[in-house]
Amino acid sequence: MKNIVNYFKETYDELINKVSWPTWSDLQNSAVVVSIASLIIAAVVYLMDITFSSILQEFYKLFL
Repeated sequence: MKNIVNYFKETYDELINKVSWPTWSDLQNSAVVVSIASLIIAAVVYLMDITFSSILQEFYKLFL
């Protein structure tokens, strides 16, 4: 039991004193970058879906 209590004390100490937390502006900048990247990736996947759908429709028309 003593080991578990010691573990949590050391964990708390490390999180409070040794971890460098990002500033609020850093977090906002990171959120903007992630949002823009997500939108770009979603747009690329959407365009790929539309393109392959059109290609497959034309391909299927050859056999019907």
